Amino acid sequence: MKRLAHSFIILFFFLNTLYVANAQDTAEIVDQIVQEATENSHLEKLGHHLLDIIGPRLVGTPQMQHAHDWAVETFNSWGINARNEQYGEWRGWERGVTHVDLVEPRVVTLEAMQLAWSPSTGQDAVTAGLVIIPDVNNREEFEEWLPNVEGKFVMISMMQPTGRPDYHWENFATEESFERMKETRDEMRRQWEQRIFRAGYTSQSLPEALEEAGAAGIIMSNWSQAFGTNKIFGARTKSIPTIDILLEDYGMLFRMVKSGADPVIRIRAESSELGAMPAFNTIAEIRGTEIPDEYVILSAHFDSWDGGTGATDNGTGSITMMEVARILRQIYPNPKRTILVGLWGGEEQGLNGSRAFVEDNPDIVEGLQALFNQDNGTGRVVNINGQGFLHSYEFITRWLSAVPENVNTHIETNFPGMPSGGGTDHASFVAAGAPGFSLFSLHWDYWNYTWHTNRDTYDKLVFDDLRNNVILIATLAYMASEDPERMPRDKRVMPENVRTGVQMSWPPQRPPNRSGGF
Repeated sequence: MKRLAHSFIILFFFLNTLYVANAQDTAEIVDQIVQEATENSHLEKLGHHLLDIIGPRLVGTPQMQHAHDWAVETFNSWGINARNEQYGEWRGWERGVTHVDLVEPRVVTLEAMQLAWSPSTGQDAVTAGLVIIPDVNNREEFEEWLPNVEGKFVMISMMQPTGRPDYHWENFATEESFERMKETRDEMRRQWEQRIFRAGYTSQSLPEALEEAGAAGIIMSNWSQAFGTNKIFGARTKSIPTIDILLEDYGMLFRMVKSGADPVIRIRAESSELGAMPAFNTIAEIRGTEIPDEYVILSAHFDSWDGGTGATDNGTGSITMMEVARILRQIYPNPKRTILVGLWGGEEQGLNGSRAFVEDNPDIVEGLQALFNQDNGTGRVVNINGQGFLHSYEFITRWLSAVPENVNTHIETNFPGMPSGGGTDHASFVAAGAPGFSLFSLHWDYWNYTWHTNRDTYDKLVFDDLRNNVILIATLAYMASEDPERMPRDKRVMPENVRTGVQMSWPPQRPPNRSGGF
C-alpha cells in the first residue's frame, strides 16, 4: 500500500511538473507572438499592397488573379508552402473608366460608378436625357408608357428625402422633426415599392425590361445610410450600362426631371469582357509534426465587391490571417497539427470557394480540430459563438485562457450558440459538421460605411485593432494545435422556431456554384 501511495505521489509530481513546464512553454510562445505582432508588424505593408496596389478583388477579374498570385509569392517568401487551387470558373470582366457629367441645364461632373459586370459604352460617351419610371395603376399602363424610355437614361431608384444619416437627426433635430422625417421616408419607400409592383416587375427584373425597350442606360442610387456612401453590387443588363450615382447628385437629377428642367447627362463607362476565368482558393500550409492529418485552419475570404478596394470586407481578414501565419511560421515552425490558411474565392457570390473546398477535401474536413474565420471589418474581436457544438465551451475557453488579458477582456462568448447557415465561410464547414468559428468584430459602423460600399478603402483600417486580432488568432491557433485532445463534434439539440413552433434543423451542406456570372 505504501509503495502504491509512493507511486501516486511520484506520478502527481511528474504531471504537475509537466503542467508547469507546458504552462511556461505556452507563456513563452504567447510572449513571442505579442512581441512580433507589436514590434515587427507587417500589416500596414500587406494592406498597402493588397488594397492600394492590387485593389478590389471581384471574382473573375485580373485583380483577383493578381491577388492570388501575390499571396502565394508572399507566403513562399516566408518559408510557407502555398498554392492556388482552382475550384471552378467565373465570368471574366474588368472595370475601366466611369465618367458621368451633367451637361444641361448646367455643366458639372457627377460622382458615379458603373456596377460590376456592367456592359460598356466603349470609348465613345453616350449623351441623353433622363426619365423616371412612372407611377401607374397596372402592368398595361406601364407597357403603354414603356416606349418613352427609348434613347433615354432611366432612373429606377427612389429619391431619398435626406442625405443625413439617422444619427445626425438624433443629435440635432427635435424629436418631432426626426419622427416626421422617418414617417415621410417610410411612406416614400412604400409608395416607390408599390410603383414598381404595379408596373408588374421587381427591382431585379425591371432593368431587363427597360433594356429591351431601348433605354440608353439604367441609373440608380443605392444609398448606404451614411454620408457619401453607396453600396455597389452587380449589373443586370446585357448591352447597356448600369450606373450608380451618389445620393446627392441622384437627388438633384431626380428633382430636375420632376420640375421639367430636362437634364441631360453624358456617360462614359468602359469595361472589358474576358470570357471564362478560372476561380481559385489560395491555400498555405505549415505541416504538422505529430498529428499532420489533423488541422487548424485560418480562414478569410479573399474576394470583394469593387466599389472601393475591399478593405474591411475582407482585406482585413485576409491580411490578418497572412500575418498570423507569418508569425507562427517564425515562432512555432513545427506545430503539432497542420496549420492551413484558406483565402477563399467567390464568397460574395455564395461561399463558393469554401463550399468547394469542403466538397473537395473530405479528409481535411474530417480531421479539422478548429477553423477560425474573420470577416466583418477592421474592429477588434468582441464575440465568439460556439456554433452549436456542445463541447465548444470546454475547448474555446481553455484556448482563450492563454490569450493576453488586454486582448480577451473585450471578448464575450456564447455557448453552445447556434450554427450559422451562411453569411461567411465558417458556415461551409459548420454545415458539414466540422467545428468552424466566426470571430465577430466590433463594427466601426461597418454595415453603413464600408460593407460593400464605395468607401471601403485602406484609410478605414484600424491597425491597433488588427494587431489585437493577430495576437488573439495566433494564440488560439497555437493552443488548438497543441491541445492533447481532439474537439468532439457533438451537436446541440436544436430549439423550436419561436414564430412557427417547428423544431429547427442543423444547416444543410450546400454545393458550390463552380461556373457562374455569365
